Parts: sequence; structure tokens; C-alpha cells
Amino acid sequence: MIRAALLPVTLLLCLALADSANAAGAADGFYELKNKKGDFSIKVTNWGATLVSVLVPDCHGELTDVVLGYDTVAGYAKGGAAGSTIGRVANRIANARFVLDGRTYRLLRNDGNNTIHGGPRGFNKVIWTVKEYVHDGDSPYITFYYHSFDGEQGFPGYLDVYVTYQLSDPYDLSIHMNATARGKATPVNLVNHAYWNLAGHGSGDVLEHEVQIFASRYTPVDGYMIPTGQVAPVAGTKYDFLAPTPVGANMEIVPGGGGGYDINFAVDGQQNAMRPVARVQDPDSGRALELWANQPGVQLYTANWLINDKGKGGEVYGQYGALCLETQAYPDAVNHPEFPSSIVRLGEVYKHDMLFKFSY
Repeated sequence: MIRAALLPVTLLLCLALADSANAAGAADGFYELKNKKGDFSIKVTNWGATLVSVLVPDCHGELTDVVLGYDTVAGYAKGGAAGSTIGRVANRIANARFVLDGRTYRLLRNDGNNTIHGGPRGFNKVIWTVKEYVHDGDSPYITFYYHSFDGEQGFPGYLDVYVTYQLSDPYDLSIHMNATARGKATPVNLVNHAYWNLAGHGSGDVLEHEVQIFASRYTPVDGYMIPTGQVAPVAGTKYDFLAPTPVGANMEIVPGGGGGYDINFAVDGQQNAMRPVARVQDPDSGRALELWANQPGVQLYTANWLINDKGKGGEVYGQYGALCLETQAYPDAVNHPEFPSSIVRLGEVYKHDMLFKFSY
């Protein structure tokens, strides 16, 4: 979605292993889920509860991995957040602070004066516990768990978080995220940060991918990528994807970063209900992805800052080599009372459900 400051790999690993709730007996690894037919599978890792690969057929029956990523856990530790679970609060929080129930909370800054993706050590930089792993049957699934401690990266209260990846026929991938606040109310905004290229990871840019986003409004941002508080119509702007449109048709292209899309859309329809969010199709392979979710917003990001990044199988990922569609709360909602609330109260359960339906 957005650039984030990176800590040295050794420091990140030490910080992850130091977490008392998750380090004891924990080890990172890769896990596979596959449908019975064998033509649809994913790989995940408990480092960051990350989606590593998605193999789906094209119109000729050829299987291709359509998610950018890395071959090793070390690659995720030193790289970006591709495919990871982002939290405790994804996207930006202005000035690394917010007020909740009369108390000011100050967070760790890692994007200028702002906090992004939960801070320098967000949920994508820790080892999660594998709670359940059922890799056979009609609907194979895996569930990861993370216990976030009170004060982690400056956020209040304990938070118990579960993320489940599940396959179902014919080519459906579900991601379910649940979180329960313990001790104190807290903001929560979990997202999956998958980088999609339906032609195959490492196949070049996605500028010809046709995108449709079921959102008639978006949240404009200032020069620091912080929402202004407006929720404006997309009509007459470059953000109008109500009809299928090549992703590069109206966007600013700036070699070396700075162009492209990085914006939140206000998804049409009833909030907290599963509804269509977006549809993407690669015209060459015929592959299509249809996204459903229950969150109020979705961030479109076109890998604007992805520059010569060495990924899986020796592939080198370049600028605009993928797109992200991250269903979410509105960015900086904790500082905008006019936005849908991202606060989870004591005993409440945060639920974020996504459904990715692939076809060809």
C-alpha cells in the first residue's frame, strides 16, 4: 500500500523473538493449502500471518502464482509487507497520536511525523502461533493467533487476534480476521497486504489490468497522505472505477516512484455486511479476481515504490508490478469522528471477512 520505514533484519528478528506471548516454542515456517482437484493452492507463513503464494489456472489451464512475495522468511523480514497481516492499525495515523476516552496515546513514528501499518514492528513483523491446520478435505484451512500486549507500539490494551485462510470450491479464498479487546478499548484496523498480478508475479506491470471498484466516493488526502476528512464523489476524477477501466488509463505515471494510486475508497452498500468491493481482470490470461468484504473502505495501491525488488524464484519486481486492494477502516479514522469508527470496546469482537473469487 504505502512505504514504511524498515528496521535492520537482525533487530526485527530479535524483537519478534522477544515477544513473551508468542516466542516460547514458536518457530516460523511455510504451510500449504490445496483443493482436491489440485489446480488451486496457496502457501502461507506464520511470520506476519502472510499470504505467500496463490496458484490458479488461466484460460488455457496453466497454473501461475499471482501473488508477489519471497522464497524465505528472511525475505519477508527484510522486505516490505507483501501479503502480510497489517495491524494493530493499518494505514496512517496522523502525527502518531490519537485521543481515546479522554486520554492521549502517542505512537511510534515510522512515516515522517505519522505512524503507518501499526508502527515499526507491526503485526507483519512478528511470529504468529499456528492454532489449527487442516490441509485436506473440501475446505482446507489454517488459523494463526497473535496476542498483542498492552502498550505495544503505543496502542492501549491487550488484543487477541486470529487470522484464518481457507479454500473452497471452485477457486475461492477466504480470509477471516477476528480480534477481541482486553483491558482497554483500542483502535483496530487489520488488513491483508497482498500484491496481486493476475498475469503472474514477475510478469511485468499491471497497467492493462481492468479494475472495477464498487465505490462512488473516496477519501481525499493532503500532501502527507492523511485524509482531509472529506468523503468526495469519484465522478469526474481519476478515481472513478465504477465501470471496468485499465488501471493505468488515468493515473499519473512517475518513473522511480511518486505516481500511481494510493487512495481509500468508501465502498458502496451496507456497512458491516458482505458485499462486492472490486473486480480485476487480466485481459491476456483471462484470469479474474472478484473481492467481497464487510469493511467500509478499500485501499487501491499500484506498487508505486516497488523498485527492483528481488522476489520468489529470482524474479525482480518493478514499479507498478502489482496492485493491492486492501479492505479496511478509513485511514486515520481514530482522528476523524465523522468517519466510521475503528474503536473496539472491551469484550467486543472485531470481524473482518474477505472473499477472493478467482475465475478464468
